[in-house]
Amino acid sequence: MSTAAAARRGVPDAAVARLPGYLRALTALAAAGTASVSSEELAAGAGVSSAMLRKDLSHLGSYGVRGVGYDVERLASEIAAALGLTQDWPVAIVGMGNLGRALAAYRGFAERGFRVIALLDHDERIVGEEVAGCPVRPMSALPELVREQGLAIGVIATPPEGAQAACDLLVEAGVRSVLNFASVVLTVPDEVTVRRVDLSTELQILAFHGHRSAVDEALAR
Repeated sequence: MSTAAAARRGVPDAAVARLPGYLRALTALAAAGTASVSSEELAAGAGVSSAMLRKDLSHLGSYGVRGVGYDVERLASEIAAALGLTQDWPVAIVGMGNLGRALAAYRGFAERGFRVIALLDHDERIVGEEVAGCPVRPMSALPELVREQGLAIGVIATPPEGAQAACDLLVEAGVRSVLNFASVVLTVPDEVTVRRVDLSTELQILAFHGHRSAVDEALAR
């Protein structure tokens, strides 16, 4: 079940957004040979409060055993199923600039159930070039990728000015999930889910907290 499907089942968006953090912490525990974990320990590993963790997991029907906690492998399996990670998700990366090339070389996609099936670009000078062992294809290949390979997720790594056009082509081809790295808000139909990753915004938030800490330290002197 995708995050959108989880939301439709009554799992709040905020809780869905925290599930990957729980899964990451559980995966680390499993790798260390830990069989069970308390809500307090798992919450600390995910960076949330134990009350929030218990509430989030209750939406999935997962409850720990008093005095024992959660079975690590079972809970990881339940969260993976809720996120739709029990199957491979075909992914295409659009835009072969520096960011797109870095994403193409990122091994974490495959490790988490996301299979990059295509790299795309509109620039004919780049089409045909090999990036991370995969040939760059033209945007015109999108309908075929959806029809024949089940392309499900489009990752937009274009400059801001080209993001909406890239998104329009993805949607027109039948892609209903988009991860947008471009610093622009995309307009999509209601049935299309867009998640935005804005690195500059995150840096600005960090700058705010850094500035506030510096001011507080200065006032405390």
